[in-house]
Amino acid sequence: MADRIASDHPSVQTVRSTCTETATGVKLEVPAEDRDAFTTDEVVRVVLEGEELFARVERALTGDELAVPGVYETPDQARDPSGATDRLREWTDEADVPAGGSVLIDVVEPEFLYGLRAPGETAFYDAREPPSDSLSEIAKDLED
Repeated sequence: MADRIASDHPSVQTVRSTCTETATGVKLEVPAEDRDAFTTDEVVRVVLEGEELFARVERALTGDELAVPGVYETPDQARDPSGATDRLREWTDEADVPAGGSVLIDVVEPEFLYGLRAPGETAFYDAREPPSDSLSEIAKDLED
């Protein structure tokens, strides 16, 4: 069984993002100074209320900021969200995070596992190592 780790554990880096509205929902904007904590254009795991989901962190069209445009049920939906349900919008509504409000992104395992929570909340994550490069390449090939 994987170890449980709290969001306030010293090994977890926390980044404050801003929730902004888009034409199709919401996205989380990550400040440029925190961009090194994220991998871009790859699907990563994101924990919302204890449920492991998937997202892509994308570069902004201008500037050095990053954005999380949505959170989805499967890696395929994170890659191509057309027709998929964005769980980020649902979560921000339930957590009462307004447009312009903050969402904390916990970096549990860089480039692999992240968690989202509202300010003032504590979350617990199942800490585990990411798959080896060879295993992740095999999984990616199978998904394609």
